[in-house]
Amino acid sequence: MKNSVLAASILSLALVTAAANTASATPADTPSQPSSSQLKQMAKDAHTPEQYTALAQSYSELQKSYLAKAAEEKQEWDRRSQNIVSIAAKYPRPVDSARNLYEYYAYKATEAGALATKYSQLAAPAAK
Repeated sequence: MKNSVLAASILSLALVTAAANTASATPADTPSQPSSSQLKQMAKDAHTPEQYTALAQSYSELQKSYLAKAAEEKQEWDRRSQNIVSIAAKYPRPVDSARNLYEYYAYKATEAGALATKYSQLAAPAAK
């Protein structure tokens, strides 16, 4: 009896591990976005209009992703704002967390947009 229970638990553990490895091995649906350290290195090494254009496009894509995340958090903030009940609620309330995330993503989108504009302007004069 103990052997069959032990064998069943080992088999279920093996199946869960195999499923987790399969799920992590699948490629992401979104295109590969350079990390912040890669973007900093690209900015440091950029000297040609093509490099500046690539940087501008990367920051533009980053801005779009931050804007999408901000829109999601805005909806969540609105949803959570409907359910403020307790006067003595502990901080941070769920509505505060959603608001903070929305503000963070909006700030990062603005920052990425400014960098995209900067690098597109650096690429433009050389293209003329």
